[in-house]
Amino acid sequence: MLIIEDILISDDLIQEAFVCNLKACKGACCQEGDYGAPLEEAEMTVLQQIYADVAPFLTPAGRAAIEAQGVYTWFDGPDDYGTPLIDGGPCAYMTRDALGIAQCGIELAWRAGATDFRKPISCHLYPVRITPRGDQQMEIINYERWDICSAACTLGAELQMPVYQFVREALIRKYGEAFYEALHATAQHLKSTAS
Repeated sequence: MLIIEDILISDDLIQEAFVCNLKACKGACCQEGDYGAPLEEAEMTVLQQIYADVAPFLTPAGRAAIEAQGVYTWFDGPDDYGTPLIDGGPCAYMTRDALGIAQCGIELAWRAGATDFRKPISCHLYPVRITPRGDQQMEIINYERWDICSAACTLGAELQMPVYQFVREALIRKYGEAFYEALHATAQHLKSTAS
């Protein structure tokens, strides 16, 4: 584990490779799993505020799920709030492009200028997950392995792209440029001393 600005970071972010290969997986992470995307408390308020602007970018099934469950919902398994699901399957905010690849309706609204909120940070960071560390008021950043992302691991290895570089923009969004630069410098130092 590494520690930067009182945040614990798994070595896997530096040692493992990852680049989403949407042609291969079709955005399976938005479609599979037992729970919606984890949400920060502030994001739940944002989703309430922007829903009317995002709704036109969603599917009829997604809108129906949100109208039935709310813009976010509680999941007992992780004991946390997340995005609602359509019949226990895909994220209610998920849409598909002409090739059948999953897209985030919130992000489509953001790209169209309908909202200034891009998407939940947990989605932007994926395959990185952040968990609080108990009573110590710390966060732990981990790389979450999932077999549906095997093509992303293969592509990442081909391109020699470590996980932390793949999620660079999201890490900066969450923790700031200085945090990312410190992580990058640490990764480069570890790489130089290992060779």
